[in-house]
This record gives sequence, C-alpha cells and structure tokens, in this order.
Amino acid sequence: MQVRHLTFRLLEVYIALVRQGSVTGAARQLHLTQPTVSQQLKRLTESVGEPLLVQQQGRLQPTQAGAELYRTALDVLGRFEDFQEYLGELRGGLKGRFSLALVNTAQYVLPRLLGPFRQAYPEVDFTLHIANRQQIMQRLEKQLDDIYVFSHPPNVPQIESAPFLNNPLVMIAPSTHARAQDSQIGIRALLNENFLLREPGSATRMLFDSWLHGQGVQIAQVLQMASNEAIRVGVAAGLGIAVVSRHVLPPVHPDIQVLDVQGLPIQSHWHFVIRRDRRLPYAASGFLQFIATWIQTHADPQLGTGLNQLWQKAMP
Repeated sequence: MQVRHLTFRLLEVYIALVRQGSVTGAARQLHLTQPTVSQQLKRLTESVGEPLLVQQQGRLQPTQAGAELYRTALDVLGRFEDFQEYLGELRGGLKGRFSLALVNTAQYVLPRLLGPFRQAYPEVDFTLHIANRQQIMQRLEKQLDDIYVFSHPPNVPQIESAPFLNNPLVMIAPSTHARAQDSQIGIRALLNENFLLREPGSATRMLFDSWLHGQGVQIAQVLQMASNEAIRVGVAAGLGIAVVSRHVLPPVHPDIQVLDVQGLPIQSHWHFVIRRDRRLPYAASGFLQFIATWIQTHADPQLGTGLNQLWQKAMP
C-alpha cells in the first residue's frame, strides 16, 4: 500500500462513495463530475492495492478492506476536524500558553486581573517572572517573555505600551509620626527625615527623584532597601518615611499613615509592554483583549480603549 499517495481529498471522496452508494451521488454531494469521482476511486484503489467497493443490490458496498479503510478515513478526518477546532480555539485565545514578566511592585496588582482571566480561560497556561526593574529590562532585551509590566515603560524604539491601571505614589510614615494627622504638609518640612527608598534604578525611585527635582529640593538621609515589603515593614517599625505605590499598602494598615503632602500623590500608571519585533502567541493577545474588556467594564473605559489598540497591534 502506497500510504503516501493517500490524500485528504481521496479519503473525502471515498467516504462520500460509501455513504451515497453511487458515483453519481458522491459527485453530487462533492460538487464534482462523475468522471472525476471515478478517477479518484481508481487512484485510491491502486494506492491500496485491494478492491474497495463492489456493486450489490444496485449500490456500492465496501469490501472487507474497504470497510477498514472507511473506518480509518473517518478516524483520520475526524482527528483533523478536532485539530481544526483546536486551532480555532487557539487563535481565539481559548487555549495555549504565554509568559508574563513584571516588576516587583506589580505583584500587588496583577493577581486582581489574572484571577478573572484564569476563571474565564482555564485552559490557557501562563508563567510569571517577578524581578526588579533592571532584571525585567534584561528579560525584555533578550525577548524572554511575551508581555511585560512596568510602572514606567522603557524608552526604546522596538516596544509598544499601554496603561491599564492607575499607580499613585504616596508618602507613608509610622502612625505615631508627629505629622501623621496634619494636612497639606510641605515637603521642605520633611527633608530632615530618614527616607526608606528603593534602588536608584526602580521606577518609583526615578519618579520620586524627578518630583523632588521639580520641587527644587533634595533629601539628606536615604536608607536604600531592596523590596517594597521591607520598606513597608521598616516604616511601620519607625525606621523612617517612604514613597511607595498605594497598591503596596494592605487594605488595613494601622501601623502606617499616608501623609497628606502637598503635590502628592505622584500620578503614574501600570503599563503592559510588548515588543514590535516579537510575534505574540494567540493566548497572549487573547489575554490583552480580555484585560481590555475587563478594564473597560470594571475600571476605566479610557484605559480599556488604549489596551484595545495594544492587543490589536499584537495580534499574530
């Protein structure tokens, strides 16, 4: 048997012949001429090397080999129909996998979006990589992930970005701080405080430094800390004051007070970032589409519109 000579079309013709019981019926079903169907049957029989159909009681009936070929053809074409359906789900973002890389602070906000997405698309797998800004920048440069999350997108030409959530930066102090209950505190009144801050390369640090520069002031004492969690614990313990994303704070934080400082909060956003020169998996573009709809419905329609534009650019 010359299996390599069998084609999907030959198998489709054979299935039609068995079901219709005649060359005329198969030709009508397939919108082919009768000579074409007869020629296809001849090719199929020669490829198999055994008689496939015999005339019985005015109808074509499969031989023993023909009956087995019929079962095989149904199985093969059925599997490819399943594959075609799988491709449709894959292209619709219903299946597949993708990778997300996010800066440390984003771990406080992204689960709020990943939870609804997981419930809506349980067959989509995703991996999360959480690190500081410098490390995520390295992953972006090496194209190790599909989607990146930054609070301050890098200024490089090969990326597209869109904001998806407000990220206000607030100043926090121990709840026992002398200015904890004051209103409209001037930043100059706090310059001698000990500030707990992230490393200079972090987006929060960059935005705060830029804000200080705009105010024409400079802080004197800085204790650098490696994580937002360490800063939050340090502030609660009385080590100093800090500027952090409001999302870092738990819903109830009795040991910490958000200070009412003039000019704060510093307004920023979380952004999804993709590379123009990287083809996104269907699941990744489906994720962006889902989040765009979710943001439009539950948060900010304007941000949702921007995300819509991003995922359309990201479509494979």
